[in-house]
Amino acid sequence: MNSTPTTGAAEARRSERAGTLRAMLLGAIVLVLVQAGLGMAVNLYVTVPAHHPGAHPADYFAGSYDSVAWAIAHGTLALVLHASLGLALVVVAIGAAIHALRSSRRAVAFWSVLGGLLVVGAAFNGASFLDFNDNISSLLMALLAFGAVASYAAALFLASIHRVTP
Repeated sequence: MNSTPTTGAAEARRSERAGTLRAMLLGAIVLVLVQAGLGMAVNLYVTVPAHHPGAHPADYFAGSYDSVAWAIAHGTLALVLHASLGLALVVVAIGAAIHALRSSRRAVAFWSVLGGLLVVGAAFNGASFLDFNDNISSLLMALLAFGAVASYAAALFLASIHRVTP
């Protein structure tokens, strides 16, 4: 094999990026699981008042913004942590998806993007729960979180398989 310093450096960068992606995917799995646990605590022990800024909005996005801002500023500790971690998790999910898309591994990118979309869907249902206090939003949030964990696990598994290059 004819190895030059540039191919060795390129291979080292590729290996480092792959390691970073695996760490991001594992981090996303852990964060979603922690978020789901916090969500269960909120569901069992926190009562969201029927009337708060953002409740029953005419404009979903403006109302949801107000609801999440209210939850972070005035909610119980569990609700503050759940809402704050939810926002951070959306950022992590988008970052993992972008990193996976740059990896040029289609299957890893597919599962990472799907995981990110499921996290975003869960976040929208969390905002809907704050807005309208409907149990279906809580159920959908949990189911989407489970789907995100499964997607990230598939991506992590595929990212751990070393590609054989001819």
